[in-house]
Amino acid sequence: MSEQWTYKKGLVETGNGIYAWLQPDGGWGWSNAGLIVDGDQSLLVDTLFDASLTRDMLSAMADATGVKAGEINTLVNTHANGDHTHGNGLCTAAEVIASAASAREMEAFTAEMMQGFMDAAPSLGEAGEYVQEIFGPFDFHDVAEKLPTKTFTGEMQLQVGNKNVHLLEVGPAHTRGDVLVHVPEDKTVFTGDILFIDGTPIMWAGPVANWIKACEMIIDMEADVIVPGHGPITDVAGVKRVQEYLGYIDTEARKRYDAGLSVRDAAHDISLTDYESWSDAERIAINIDTLYREYSGSTEPANTLELFSLMAEVKRSR
Repeated sequence: MSEQWTYKKGLVETGNGIYAWLQPDGGWGWSNAGLIVDGDQSLLVDTLFDASLTRDMLSAMADATGVKAGEINTLVNTHANGDHTHGNGLCTAAEVIASAASAREMEAFTAEMMQGFMDAAPSLGEAGEYVQEIFGPFDFHDVAEKLPTKTFTGEMQLQVGNKNVHLLEVGPAHTRGDVLVHVPEDKTVFTGDILFIDGTPIMWAGPVANWIKACEMIIDMEADVIVPGHGPITDVAGVKRVQEYLGYIDTEARKRYDAGLSVRDAAHDISLTDYESWSDAERIAINIDTLYREYSGSTEPANTLELFSLMAEVKRSR
């Protein structure tokens, strides 16, 4: 964590018309967002997991900057996960920009599907209890979805007033279409879920090498303000810790894959001593499953229910 910024819920002005919205404790669904303002132009980085949370955020941003939700010019989604997109529709006038890969993921996985998962949870045993525990605070009946109105692949340059904003696609990594939002002159980068700080990263997509490379790109930006998708505002040391975790899990998972261990056995076997202070350690189950499918070249989709069951089991055992 960068000691310059206090990690508490709400809006933090990091300087020169740039703001971060923080949601401790940064665990499942408690994501960060950002706002860039210059002159009469504004760009919002991500919305939140439901419309109620997003309304509160947009209200605080309006109080601080005078920019109301319906006046935001541009909204960039760093990736497709609902905790970064389910309030998009509240920004009624905004052009919504995402990578083309993220746009396809948003179309494929809706809030209605998330609510269906929650509705089924009571009948799913231990996995269902875990799902209700982590997603119970959010209201998937109260969402404001809006799909991207513009997509890109690779890179895109934007102007917010006199500020240059560089969008850099670094996925597939956490998801299929992760994007960094870099404001070079202000030495600021919004990383989306390429960074989880003080929380365990979760690799839905991979390959892991892309994610490690994305961390290197962030380090090379030499930013003073690094706003992660989850957790406190950080610095280069925080980025390196995420990078180290990814390298460690890759190395340890590969050993167990080569030795013929199952995903379940590997998830229980790998030591997390160096990362025991991080929340949501059970996400190792998803990470190992993704890595195993990468090693084998499998194109089969993950069995989500089985993996949530395994995460519940791992959490109980650690």
